[in-house]
Amino acid sequence: MRVVFAGTPEAAVPSLRALLESGRHEVAAVITRPDARSGRGRKVLRSPVGAVADEHGLEVLTPERASDPEFLERLRELAPDCCPVVAYGALLKRAALEIPRHGWINLHFSLLPAWRGAAPVQAAIRHGDDMTGASAFRLVPELDAGPVYGVVTEDVRAGDTSGVLLDRLAESGAKLLLATLDGIEDGSLRAEEQPAEGISYAPKVSVDDAKVDFTRPAHVVDRVIRSVTPDPGAWAFFGDERLKLGAVSVTEETGLAPGELRVEKRRVLVGTGTAAVALGEVQAQGKKRMAATDWARGTRIEQGEVLK
Repeated sequence: MRVVFAGTPEAAVPSLRALLESGRHEVAAVITRPDARSGRGRKVLRSPVGAVADEHGLEVLTPERASDPEFLERLRELAPDCCPVVAYGALLKRAALEIPRHGWINLHFSLLPAWRGAAPVQAAIRHGDDMTGASAFRLVPELDAGPVYGVVTEDVRAGDTSGVLLDRLAESGAKLLLATLDGIEDGSLRAEEQPAEGISYAPKVSVDDAKVDFTRPAHVVDRVIRSVTPDPGAWAFFGDERLKLGAVSVTEETGLAPGELRVEKRRVLVGTGTAAVALGEVQAQGKKRMAATDWARGTRIEQGEVLK
């Protein structure tokens, strides 16, 4: 099939590479979000998907909005049979959805209809799901509600952060997306409507959402921190400054009030609503990431100080 691929972040790269290496489908162009400024130097950077497209000499479309008339006209000129899309990051309206004859086939990182929305992997970890996966489905105007061609499943492991889990799903999902396009082309696949039961939503996670509430039970604190690692990153206040928090370990230690710090020789404990958690890496404002024990020694934490 002749396809135009849409995607933006690193999680979409395995799917684009799978298409380029398949030898079966022609990638006529790539759609990605416009170049953005990033980092301390505020350099203008190509998206990860755009960078891969450049490597392969592909035409790259970067519309500000997917409803822009110039973009829609160019998409019609490209005449794709299908538009596979992975984490593109912009709303696609009906005018765009109707252009490819086989529609837009989205790879979404959940087992639909669970966790529709922008942050399904984070939601799966935050809510303690034992299993998640990826779904290949046809886009419709309603959010992540289109009929599903197929799924892959993935266990959520005890130490998984959202970044680690997303990396696994990006690889297994790329294989699912390629198999879906193959099945659409040869007519062996038919999409099935999503069930009306079991619908849940996973909105985008903000920096404020990543603030840790140490009054919650230890296992909840652990899940929340892992769910926002590496992006947008867990944090709490130490004094008047934000302290970024890496993954923690749940202990059996009790006797600490929520947020109360205890510095030991080989670990730094923080009280929660139940047992204490041991901090892993932390990052104070203006400093590099470091082991919590090194941070505690340099900060000279006094008895009774807290994270809040």
